[in-house]
Amino acid sequence: MDTPPPRHHELDALRAAAMLLGIVLHAAMFLAPTDPYPIQDAWVAATPVEVNPYAYLLGAIHGFRMPVFFLLSGFFTALLWQRRGLRELARHRLKRIGLPLLLGTFTIIPLNLLLFSGGDPNLVTWAVVWEGGFHHLWFLWVLLWLAAAFLVAARLRVTFRHPLWWAAIPLAGVAQFFMSGSDFGPDLSLQPVPDPVVLVYYALFFALGAFLYQRSVAMRRWWAAVLPPTLLLVFPAGLLFVYSEEQGAWTRALAAALQAAYAWLMCFGLVGLFRMLAARERFWVRYVSDASYWLYLCHLPLVVAGQRLVLDWPLSVHLKFGAICVVVFAVLLIVYQLGVRYTPVGTMLNGPRARRRAAPTAHGEGGPA
Repeated sequence: MDTPPPRHHELDALRAAAMLLGIVLHAAMFLAPTDPYPIQDAWVAATPVEVNPYAYLLGAIHGFRMPVFFLLSGFFTALLWQRRGLRELARHRLKRIGLPLLLGTFTIIPLNLLLFSGGDPNLVTWAVVWEGGFHHLWFLWVLLWLAAAFLVAARLRVTFRHPLWWAAIPLAGVAQFFMSGSDFGPDLSLQPVPDPVVLVYYALFFALGAFLYQRSVAMRRWWAAVLPPTLLLVFPAGLLFVYSEEQGAWTRALAAALQAAYAWLMCFGLVGLFRMLAARERFWVRYVSDASYWLYLCHLPLVVAGQRLVLDWPLSVHLKFGAICVVVFAVLLIVYQLGVRYTPVGTMLNGPRARRRAAPTAHGEGGPA
């Protein structure tokens, strides 16, 4: 009897962490000087940006979260291709990514806009509200484009084994240079027609992830050693150049190089860290990994509602932030267990889940990566 292929528990856990950090990021946005965000606590105006911890938190998370996700997406796409073939890969991506995006476009996104505006529902515009962008689901649309490009490349017998794929690392800095540069980290691509620079940027992380799988690059625990200098040196230096008053060509080039270096170093460092902490199976880690996709898809309306609710409460802003994170996570996790995990929705997101403990499935069946 054949032994089932090993499951990459550490990458599962890292993918879940990237998803859950999205909740933290959006929960913090009403406490940081972000523009345009329609809900903002009065504390922000009274706090200089230099001492606002949430401004740094947003930059630190945004600078690496989606690069990590697309790196893992490329890795798992190559894995599925090898184990199941192109036809099954295409079916899997449409089911796990395309269908949730389609459903979210006509449910979650209109609800986001309703809560952001604080107004009454407008049934006339409800069905076409997606024309304003995909909101926090934009990455699924970009991922569909990259999956389609991968399928075409595979049909053309393009492989991801040549060492030249390492060139993706410096090329990300080039793509970063051509972005807006107004905030730390890569731009977003919210509209139905993807921003070509953003698409290329994330394609580089996606391609290197596929390369890491096809070349069987060993993921080492010692990679985690780059995290302290990255957070303590590269990140502050990047902020210094991004927000420098002098924005000449050299300043922008250094800012782009530091932002790209931060993204790559955090990607490899976090892979090493999770290799160290989550390389073997733990039930609760596997459970949260399964739930993380659902939590991310549905969190933003609850986060926005929570921000509006606590906006004028006479509490510490830190308590407000912590309460939103904890309550949203807890509510959606309970809903996942009671009404999603063993239902057709749970099957759509992660594949079927048995109530009793079953043999592990091959990695790559669950989640959008």
